[in-house]
Amino acid sequence: MKSHLKLTMIIVALILVINSINAQTNTAPLNSSIPIEMLFPQGKSKALILSFDDGQVADKHLVKLMNDYGLVGTFHLNSNKLGTKDYLTKEEIKTLYKGHEVSGHTANHPGLTTLSKIDVIYEVVEDRKELERLMGYPVRGMSYPFGNTNDFVIEAITGLGIEYARTVGDTYNFSMPTEYLKWQPTIHLFGKTNYIPNDTANDKRELEQFYQLTTDFLKANSLALFYVWGHSWEYEGPGNKWEEVEKFFKMISQNPEIYYTTQIGLVDYIDAFKNLKFSVNKEMVTNLSSIDVFVKINGKVFTIEAGRTKQLN
Repeated sequence: MKSHLKLTMIIVALILVINSINAQTNTAPLNSSIPIEMLFPQGKSKALILSFDDGQVADKHLVKLMNDYGLVGTFHLNSNKLGTKDYLTKEEIKTLYKGHEVSGHTANHPGLTTLSKIDVIYEVVEDRKELERLMGYPVRGMSYPFGNTNDFVIEAITGLGIEYARTVGDTYNFSMPTEYLKWQPTIHLFGKTNYIPNDTANDKRELEQFYQLTTDFLKANSLALFYVWGHSWEYEGPGNKWEEVEKFFKMISQNPEIYYTTQIGLVDYIDAFKNLKFSVNKEMVTNLSSIDVFVKINGKVFTIEAGRTKQLN
């Protein structure tokens, strides 16, 4: 009996030694440690968002130019200002912005950080409700008037159906958003040109910086989001900039490497990626969304079709 027990213990010890040796000599990485990289639709690595505030009549020319160059945009509107001097009418926005996204900008364009909580809620909800009535679809995002926000404002709008909110804190880089309700764009269209009256030297520097950033985006070889914002009324009057706008649109349009998207379109895509369900060994994945998602694993691009489970090995 004792010899049988001793033999069993020897066998167990040998198995443990063999397993230890195998563990030390097997240097192949575990599948579960392989990073999964998000790509944009069609496996693209670049994305462009064009975002414009207020809804003034100059949007008519802006939208025409965008349509001519096959570009899409997100337009943030103040519903209570529609129909007043220099603003579009309520009757024309549905047709004008067809193919683009209409988003909120508050009903009256107040500085939200100066308001009470109930007034912040009123400005956001009333704007959203009226724009939804006019456009015929859910309005799910906004930009902050003057770009002003703080933790109090963000807490007040949380739960009101606002899924993203843009600031004006330019990053000058191509990073992805980390907080949807504190979304920072890349750069104002043409930078801070004309911020200082009659300062042509500053205008030249700002314009050069803007076009250098645009060139850097076009040359980027890693995941890059170029988010450009502005106001159509800035391109009218003295120092007419419409030719400059068209120059920029020509520079960035019809590029097969770029995913042209609205802001809510990118939110939906990122959320679909984040909600992919992978097996432990990353050999299977289920896409529960209605959007095809593109990923890169070990240098290989995979399309994860909407509503499907895919084998990755």
